[in-house]
Amino acid sequence: MKLESPIFTDVDAAREHLEAQRWPHGPLCPHCGNADPARITKMEGKKHRPGLYNCMECRKQFSITVGTVFERSKIPLNKWLLATFLLASSKKGMSAHQLHRMLGVTYKTAWFMAHRIREAMKGDVSTSGPMGGEGKTIEADETYIGRREDGYVSPQRKGRPLLKRKKPGKNAVVGLVERGGKVRTVHVQHATKASVREILVRNADRASTLYTDESRLYWETGKEYGSHKTVKHTAGEYARREGEAVVHTNTIENVFSIFKRGMIGVYQHCGEAHLHRYLAEFDFRYNRRTALKVTDTERHDDLLSRIGGKRLTYRRTNEAGYA
Repeated sequence: MKLESPIFTDVDAAREHLEAQRWPHGPLCPHCGNADPARITKMEGKKHRPGLYNCMECRKQFSITVGTVFERSKIPLNKWLLATFLLASSKKGMSAHQLHRMLGVTYKTAWFMAHRIREAMKGDVSTSGPMGGEGKTIEADETYIGRREDGYVSPQRKGRPLLKRKKPGKNAVVGLVERGGKVRTVHVQHATKASVREILVRNADRASTLYTDESRLYWETGKEYGSHKTVKHTAGEYARREGEAVVHTNTIENVFSIFKRGMIGVYQHCGEAHLHRYLAEFDFRYNRRTALKVTDTERHDDLLSRIGGKRLTYRRTNEAGYA
């Protein structure tokens, strides 16, 4: 799909494309769930805006954007589709300043649009079940990025010299990746044995083979898995062969590498309150990467199919209850 495609320049073409992705079998009322074409009428004429439908069951009107992250937006639908395509196809993300220049909207609008799109990218962890399984390998690791509002040193690190990449005051991110499969990254308040164990047992099948570095965060939890192997980075070991298996954590390290290059090189700054949305964005793209034979167009259409049932309203970050 090219940026000159009609769905990015024409509102009607954009609406028809979005309807084809969300309603492959015809209109569906988001208010009552009615899908009977005989009980749904399309409102036509000069008195009604294009794309408006009326449900004869609940007597309510709706359009393709009702019940989605696009709802109640004054931004033309073709600009929304262009923004989703740009975020879905850019390996290391796209800044709100770049979106604001390309879409012809204000920076504030572009920033909010990007966060709404990231909200649509969420959902892999809750819908796909545990990763791995018997005969499969899971790599786990944690990384630290940005700056926390309050300084914190993990109990595992107290009294020990601080590694350059594990300075206190950074946001902790725990990542799991199945070799040849998908990744899940989670922002945790504190990277402790308890928090890491909860993420592992919730997201990784215990019949899996678990590969980690020598961090003490994984020692006890690793005993609950089919097999637990470690590489000793502090001794300069990054991979070793054991029979037909190669023990390393290079896959999850590469995931973190792409994430950090995007956060530092493209986004440059991210508040702690928004970190989980950026993680969802990078997870979404990695889980539909080119190596899995997913094209930019397929990734974009997949994203459009996930915009339903999600809303994100604008609030200031200093308001109570912000998330």
